[in-house]
Amino acid sequence: MGFHHAQQLEALNERLSHLKDIQVSFEFFPPSSEEMEKTLWQSVERLQPLNPRFVSVTYGANSGVRDRTHKVIEKIHKDTNLVAAPHLTVVDASEEELRQLARNYWQQGVRHIVALRGDLPEGQGRPDRYASDLVALLKQEHDFEISVAAYPEVHPEASSPQADLINLKRKIDAGANRAITQFFFDIEAYLRFRDRCAAAGIDAEIVPGILPVTNYRQLLKFSDFAKVHVPNWLHHMFDGLDDDPATRKLVGANVAIEMTKVLAKEGVQEFHFYTLNRAELSYAICHALGVRPSC
Repeated sequence: MGFHHAQQLEALNERLSHLKDIQVSFEFFPPSSEEMEKTLWQSVERLQPLNPRFVSVTYGANSGVRDRTHKVIEKIHKDTNLVAAPHLTVVDASEEELRQLARNYWQQGVRHIVALRGDLPEGQGRPDRYASDLVALLKQEHDFEISVAAYPEVHPEASSPQADLINLKRKIDAGANRAITQFFFDIEAYLRFRDRCAAAGIDAEIVPGILPVTNYRQLLKFSDFAKVHVPNWLHHMFDGLDDDPATRKLVGANVAIEMTKVLAKEGVQEFHFYTLNRAELSYAICHALGVRPSC
């Protein structure tokens, strides 16, 4: 490492060491087996001391998974001091069902919801309702804190980046408090998107969604589905590690730590981690950002 580069790194780390008030949140999904159930609750227990702003739980489109989401939310709410935020989707429930779900959640003490359109059922053309409609409905029922989704590299179904931006503004104007981005690896794409949001009059926080990578093959599937660009340097980082999970984990942690450090230097003060129900990498990244257990 050159002397100049070492100086730059030291200066960056010095600046990061003075960062205050970095907030984090974590996403989990409802487990589908006893083993995954055990992993989930171990992860919740491990990450709880970091005092996240909230933890969200994803929401399946069919009623079986939906019930599992409710159970996880209830258990987090009952057994921990964490703020539990369920995902709620608009495409697979009637307006009255959504209103009833909102009332039930409020009665249970849930005050934060992640409001999404949801994946369209097979064969359905254009949706007749959008996430902005769900945000408005929730705000009519109660004064929920609401997070919505944002897409730095454009929603796969959007007709144009501008149309996607207008849609995000509609969600914020309907009452959403923050936007959480789809995961990404192109930091410049996120920063350009944040600038475009500001220029469009979107004044809510655009929270970067961070996916710590342990399984690179799985990541490629996720990225293909979500139309997320995987840069060549990331391919290069994981090349030759298919049968070496321990090194993959170290490389994945390093990639995410570097990303979050650069984003923090660019003024980002809040991060949302897609944990895939595993705590180790998210915990390590938080530690590097100075987010530590509160004594």
